[in-house]
Order: sequence, then C-alpha cells, then structure tokens
Amino acid sequence: MIDLTRRRFLGATASASAFTMASVAGLHPAHAAYPERGLLVIVPYGPGGGSDISARLLALDLEPNFGKPVTVENRAGGGGWIGWGSLAASKPDGHTIGYIAAPNLYAGYLDRSIAGGSRKENLESFTPLINHVFDYNMWGVRAESKYKTVKDVIDDAKKRPSAISLNGGGHGTDDHIAILAMEAATGTKFVVPHFRSTSEGMTQVLGGHIDVLAANVSEAAENVRTGKIRALGVMAPTRSKYMPNAPTFREQGFDQVWAISRGVAGPAGLPKDAEAALIAMLDKTISSPEHRAKAEKLSLDPLVVKGAEYRKYLKEKEQETKKLMKW
Repeated sequence: MIDLTRRRFLGATASASAFTMASVAGLHPAHAAYPERGLLVIVPYGPGGGSDISARLLALDLEPNFGKPVTVENRAGGGGWIGWGSLAASKPDGHTIGYIAAPNLYAGYLDRSIAGGSRKENLESFTPLINHVFDYNMWGVRAESKYKTVKDVIDDAKKRPSAISLNGGGHGTDDHIAILAMEAATGTKFVVPHFRSTSEGMTQVLGGHIDVLAANVSEAAENVRTGKIRALGVMAPTRSKYMPNAPTFREQGFDQVWAISRGVAGPAGLPKDAEAALIAMLDKTISSPEHRAKAEKLSLDPLVVKGAEYRKYLKEKEQETKKLMKW
C-alpha cells in the first residue's frame, strides 16, 4: 500500500527545498501575467454624449485584444473632473484607465476663477496612452440664415461687435477656445452663451435663437446631411469627408485648425510593462479596419498618437489653451 501521508510530506519537502534554492539563487516566484483581471474604463461624461459613444465603441473592440472583460463606467460632473479625479486617484496597476478630452481637461486645474480654486491634479497626474479620435470643430447655420461663408460672419461681426451669437459648450471647451482664437485672429467679438451640451445649442440654433452653431463635425454631420444645418466651414487641415461641400477655414483665409482630442490615459505611475501592453492593445484596436469602419459610421476620425508623442501633444495644447484663456 502506498503511504499517501509520507508521499505528501516528501512532496512538500521537495517543494520547500526548491523554493529555498530559488531564493538562494536570487530568484523570486513569477508574478501573474498582465492583465490579471478585467479593465475599467472611466468616462467623465454622461451616457449618450460624444465621449461616451466613442469610448464605448473603443471598449467594445478592445475587449478581444485585452483578453479580459472591459467595462465602461460613467462618472459625470464637475466639467469632467469627477471622472478624471477618480482616474488620477485610482491604483496604477493597469486595470483602470479613462477617456480624456483636450482641451476640456485643462480648465479644472488652470482656471483659478472656478469656485473652490483650481484642482490639485494636473496633466502630470496621468499617464497618457493614446489618442483615439480627433473630432474637428466646425461652424454652421440653419438653412434660412443669411450667412453663406465664414467670411460673411466675420464681416458682419466687424460691423456689429458683440451682436452675433455662437453657442458654447462650456468655459474652456474646444468650441469656446476655437471661437476665442477666431476673435483674436480677426479682431471681432461674439456673444457666447454656454449650454450643457451641443444638442441644446443645436436646438437653439435651429430655433433661430442663436446665430451660428459651433460644434464638432460628428455632432453636426447628420443635420448637415439632411439640410437642417448649412456648414460654413470646418477647422481641419483638409476638407472633412463627412462634410465634403464645406470648405476649411484655411481655404477661406483663416488659419485655424481646432479639434477635440479624445484619448485614453491611466493614472500617473503606471508600470512600464502595463503601459507598453495597453498602448499596443489600444493601437491594434484603433488601427484595425473593422474599428475604423465603425467609427466612420459615427462621423469620427480615428487618429493614433501614442506614448511620448501623445504626452507632447497634450502639453502643447495645454500651453495654447492657457494663452488663449489668459489663465
């Protein structure tokens, strides 16, 4: 009869001896391979908005490459900083990332006029991983408007300072900053009432209460296609395939290129191996023909900028925003 007790004892002794020999040799037990568990993606805005829609599209296509469940969680409020604050405070283990938006990110810590003062977090509180989409800014008007071009708007604004209204998406957002850049470049001044969302601003424009729509291409593309909105110009380097009949601002004599950058970051201190793995997985996802085709149906332009190059881009936009906003 086999003595199971003695066998277990000998097995345990052998294992202990092996562990002791490994320790003497300077070796350590192997860590579990990354990722160990699912991935949480924090979206700092409510469901249904531009960031939420594009983040959920990315998460859906990322899951097969990540190899574990990928969960999206909306943490809205505070101009995005409820979500971004929780991302910055999360454990830097590669299992929590967040969707970030520039220039919208900067107001929380640069604008000291915000109630309670600026936040303690800043760009250095994050590990920028990769840009997902650039959604370029555009100007448009309702079909009945007298304005046919961007020049028409600017010429009228020079004759009637502070008389023409454009909707804003919030203090220091991409729409607002693009308007400020045009004011600085042309010596004009507009009225910019801020709304909680572009859809609210769109309603005001279509109702004739706001003169000019300031929005991102993806937010206005459907109304442009149906003829409810006439696109006056797009702030992109070349014409948008989603609004091919709309000339760029540059074509009309205004050297303005502005967009919202929607991308992905982790908290500061992310381990280098996890950072590299996440960038590789995200790059593979965003660059795939299948993902690009889905994004294009939403009038979105995936554009990969990753790692150190992405951090540099965010830093440059931070300084541009600071200058324009006088923060």
